[in-house]
Amino acid sequence: MSKATYSTLEIVGLYGKRWDVELDLRHIKTTLGMDILRCKTPSMIRKEIHVYLLAYNLLRSLMWSAGTTYNTPPLRLSLQGTRHHLINFLPKLEVADSKKRLRLYRTLLKIIVHKVVSDACGGKLRPARNEPRVTKRRPKAYPRLTKPRQELRKQLQIA
Repeated sequence: MSKATYSTLEIVGLYGKRWDVELDLRHIKTTLGMDILRCKTPSMIRKEIHVYLLAYNLLRSLMWSAGTTYNTPPLRLSLQGTRHHLINFLPKLEVADSKKRLRLYRTLLKIIVHKVVSDACGGKLRPARNEPRVTKRRPKAYPRLTKPRQELRKQLQIA
């Protein structure tokens, strides 16, 4: 077994890629609404995650088709914009016949291409993005549940 050596520059590059992956995963969770899972059992949580991954792959597939069809880099297209446009087009796509569905699909791709992520970094694809370390959701003004619900309900009835 041979030991591989890596330069400092290669390690820094890999760390940067890892960081981008972490940011992308967080973005996916927030955009698709999977930052809070709703199922209770492990098997249902797995199914819920699989459905989210299926939806994500569908959106990325649409972004890829739109980008390659209209000569725009797919990574520059907005995931949230694609999701929004697909939701708006779904009722029309469901009731359309096959010929009209193809026209609607092409229109959808054209609209998706118009939602491009801004290029604020002088021609580079958003390198070294800085993300704030803050929480978006505000905590509720209620105390945490520390006793059984039945006990708390009894306290409410007494008061």
